Amino acid sequence: MVRCDGVVQIYQTREIEVVALRDIDLVIEEGENVALLGPSGAGKSTLLWLLAGLLRPSAGRLWLGGAEIGRLGQAALNRLRAAQVGVVLQNPARNLIPYGTATQNIAFAQRANRKRDRRRAGDLLERVGLTSVGDRPAGRLSGGEQQRLAVAVALANRPRLLLADEPTSQLDTQSGRAVVDLIRESGTTAVVVTHDPMVGEAMGRTVTIRDGRIGAEGRDGEDLVVIGREGAIQLPPEYHELLPPGTMARVEPLPDGLILRRADS
Repeated sequence: MVRCDGVVQIYQTREIEVVALRDIDLVIEEGENVALLGPSGAGKSTLLWLLAGLLRPSAGRLWLGGAEIGRLGQAALNRLRAAQVGVVLQNPARNLIPYGTATQNIAFAQRANRKRDRRRAGDLLERVGLTSVGDRPAGRLSGGEQQRLAVAVALANRPRLLLADEPTSQLDTQSGRAVVDLIRESGTTAVVVTHDPMVGEAMGRTVTIRDGRIGAEGRDGEDLVVIGREGAIQLPPEYHELLPPGTMARVEPLPDGLILRRADS
């Protein structure tokens, strides 16, 4: 569903260039649920915007569902997003039409389909606990209600790819679990940026980004470092005391890998 090949993203200002992502290599299969983890400013949201087609890579190549983003014109990219991608931005109000009711927001999200599924709108509102406020304007909902509605809106058109930036940040534990369950049970490929441990554990795979690079992946409860281009390795933070930045180390090969030893040990 997603393939990144050496993706780089650079933000330019008048005085400096900021490299937000460096040599991102990533493949996400159809139906996978992936949590993007890492500290604030690591590049997680930038990667999400690239996957949504809201940004184009500064370098490298990016495919969504077999279509290469860099080669699509703006009209074709807009059609791809409308038909295949659902997006939940971090500020839930930005996902919604404030004067439209909760039900109308879901209906508007289904505009790419000639036949709107009113039954699905009711089901989605029920799943996120908003049935009682279906006729209330979105702008009059609380922050948590808007966040739950934003997830329902993003799933209204049965997208092939759901991209969500901190979809549980304003929710209590019970509401957060309901949203995560809805995402997992939707059957769509999902990529979720999160700082919530519950969300990370619920997804089938985690990808940790540090300093604009993919440093680790987690599958089936096991965290593994990722060997980057040119052999780069990001040590997990818990090992920084053993090998702090600038440490000189010896590389000793083994039949199934290698060992790093401090040069002064």
